[in-house]
Amino acid sequence: MRGATQVLIVGAGPTGLALGLWLARLGIGVRIVDKAAAPGTTSRALAVHARILEFYDQIGLAQDIVERGLKMTGANLWVGGVKKARLEFGDMGRGLSPFPYALIFPQDEHERLLIDRLAALGVTVERPVELVDFRGDGADLTARLRRADGTDEQIACRFIAGCDGAHSRVREVLGVGFPGGTYSRLFYVADVEASGPAMNRELNAALDEAEFLAIFPLKAAGQARFIGTIKREAELGDRDELSFADVSHHLIKRLALNVERVNWFSAYRVHHRVARRFGTGHAFLLGDAAHIHSPVGGQGMNTGIGDAVNLAWKLAAVLKDRADRRLLDTYEPERIAFAHRLVASTDRAFQFISQDGPVARFVRMRLVPLLLPPLFGLAAVRRLMFRTISQTNINYRGSASSGDAAGKLQSGDRLPWLPMADGGDNFASLRRLDWQAHVYGDPPAETVATCTAAGLSLYRFPWIAAAERAGIVRGAVYLVRPDGYIAMSAHDNIAATLRDYQARFALVFAPTPR
Repeated sequence: MRGATQVLIVGAGPTGLALGLWLARLGIGVRIVDKAAAPGTTSRALAVHARILEFYDQIGLAQDIVERGLKMTGANLWVGGVKKARLEFGDMGRGLSPFPYALIFPQDEHERLLIDRLAALGVTVERPVELVDFRGDGADLTARLRRADGTDEQIACRFIAGCDGAHSRVREVLGVGFPGGTYSRLFYVADVEASGPAMNRELNAALDEAEFLAIFPLKAAGQARFIGTIKREAELGDRDELSFADVSHHLIKRLALNVERVNWFSAYRVHHRVARRFGTGHAFLLGDAAHIHSPVGGQGMNTGIGDAVNLAWKLAAVLKDRADRRLLDTYEPERIAFAHRLVASTDRAFQFISQDGPVARFVRMRLVPLLLPPLFGLAAVRRLMFRTISQTNINYRGSASSGDAAGKLQSGDRLPWLPMADGGDNFASLRRLDWQAHVYGDPPAETVATCTAAGLSLYRFPWIAAAERAGIVRGAVYLVRPDGYIAMSAHDNIAATLRDYQARFALVFAPTPR
């Protein structure tokens, strides 16, 4: 029985690693275990979206990822082997985020970077170590771990985070259901070296009557990720082991693609499932352990990292006695609501891509190529698409953690990003990973006195036109959570409003050094 660990993280994919990194930065003792003998060496998830880069910027990681990644500059739509449209991405989210683009950064490189950052903080992933079971509740848990040589170890911990994928052992021990379904068609993913018109370092999507092929560029010249359909099962026979030879090559040929080398290949079925619960008060589910869905929009890994950030600061607050356990009760409703919306939306998009039938074929082959380019040319459509895919539109309105609001910007909304004339912005203060108050314009004396008395760091920003456009009320105080979401805002009765909000979770504010 070794010394107590505050948080045991099961699973060392991007979700578990991001959770561990945030907790370690917040001074929480973590152990991370994974039953795999080594980190993954294949790219798997690719896209890193703006909201995740914003979270990573809070812990000094975003710039490294941007430098190592490949910005998505545009997409090309092919129908029947003919290029029908090009959609210019550029900086779609200009003015909305300090990272106004999507980024290609393969998961294996992503994991190595997170592992290196954890090692610098003294945290090493323990491999191969498997969670056998755990028991207990309230203040303490006991978990049993098993190493490759068959020896067991019991550890004490305060919380367990199940980041252990679709076949989660944590979810199994908790007895939490994982309802949903599986699409009938078999799909593949392959990292290849190839040449041809669609190997142009942009996203290429090819549609046909009953097939699709998506080509994602990788940073190395001539390399790409293919996602497409396997041959119909009637053509495959009873073979269990499939290879690139079994994929549907019809679209590959029509696009005049010459695949010179296949570096990695995997066939899979697409599932859509959401766990019935994301937590039980002492153990929590995150990432693929909590929700899985189609790869449309590259949302899976990003959503798991979003789960990790949401839970990390809440665990840290409770473990440091700066909030009571009721704060942890807000993790599930905040994240499960988004998971259900995401699964529903990606399910509709995936069915459009993969369904057979005359109506589906007409929409894919005729309607989409006709309507998508002019719609994408509209600024409002581009901004809506960016907000949706980048996850900057996720909000926690209606959550128990969201209080009163001043003006049209609601509690639970992401704090709007505002660049300042001096080259700075209002997101820099979020790197302190703590509660803080923002005022845009001159703060009333009551605000200054209230924040000082509460031990709350107050940041004052000049009043600019962009603040008004974002819905911010001049002179109002905005209480910002450690993850950059607005907890509450007030223009009048500031002391009473803040006091009532603190009492909701027994919050203790402690200003971090500037």
